[in-house]
Amino acid sequence: MSLPKKMDQKTANELRSILTKMNITQSKVKINLDNQTIEVEDDYSIDDILESAGVLTPEQAKQLADEVKKMREEEWS
Repeated sequence: MSLPKKMDQKTANELRSILTKMNITQSKVKINLDNQTIEVEDDYSIDDILESAGVLTPEQAKQLADEVKKMREEEWS
């Protein structure tokens, strides 16, 4: 279980500046200093989208998942 730590505005701005230079603009990231990695968390996961969409038929859920996948592929291209 992770425990969030509060940081001051200056530190947050400095970290945001460093991440922006690395082309990371998402607001949620996980930094592992031992592995020297940054894990970017999606602002909206597919599960969140499906949950907020309410009850979908299996076909609607598949169409929505396919559309999200397509959009993500376009972002990485």
